[in-house]
Amino acid sequence: MLDGVKHIILVLSGKGGVGKSTVSTQLALGLKEAGFKVGLLDVDLCGPSVPYLLHLEDNDVHQCPEGWVPVYADAGQKLAVMSIGFLLKNRNDGVVWRGPKKNAMIKQFLTDVYWQDIDYLIIDTPPGTSDEHITVMENVRSLQCDGALIVTTPQAVSIEDVRKELTFCRKTGIPILGILENMSSYVCPNCSECTNIFSTGGGESLAQLANVPFLGCLPLDPQFARLSETGQSCMKEMPNSAVSDGIKSLVGKITS
Repeated sequence: MLDGVKHIILVLSGKGGVGKSTVSTQLALGLKEAGFKVGLLDVDLCGPSVPYLLHLEDNDVHQCPEGWVPVYADAGQKLAVMSIGFLLKNRNDGVVWRGPKKNAMIKQFLTDVYWQDIDYLIIDTPPGTSDEHITVMENVRSLQCDGALIVTTPQAVSIEDVRKELTFCRKTGIPILGILENMSSYVCPNCSECTNIFSTGGGESLAQLANVPFLGCLPLDPQFARLSETGQSCMKEMPNSAVSDGIKSLVGKITS
């Protein structure tokens, strides 16, 4: 039930492996650190990584008269999480379903979870522009979805896939909040020097070309890579890092 949700943000990527789930998780944690009550919905049915990233894999989903009760990542119940990962008997189980069954499960996630009153619902989607995305779009379009945050990496192949994602959003009537370039450079853990391993500027150039906002860059940082798998916020644990500055800036742009 999304009636009590004030803002809905979709996190999309045209390509897998760009760090979309990490961005979704850190954005949710950043919003929580900023004082908001947040929900994080993982609709990547075949690769549900949010429970792993938040160290919630051993939790179960329960029913209440209003529907499914999400799993809370903190004692204060400021971050609520739902994922098919909580419904699988074994973490190694794969979801081998055809489209109609996946669509039905996503629709159930969007209609039967008892989020209560939350400020922001972050929806982490699978890569691409397939059935799952259309199901999400159809269900949130009438609820005044704030828009889509599109994640890319600097490589040309990722940029090309993001072009398709932009077209998909425009065809389905979903506003585009902007493009975030992840893994834009490498931060040396010894001297803190930034090196552009892949390339640089691709996300910003595409944003200018497509006339959508550019939401900034997140560098490759070994410390952040380790932290992002512990369920902790980089804004809190790495306050002086470039990646923390990037997430803080993203939170500010999302909430402004």
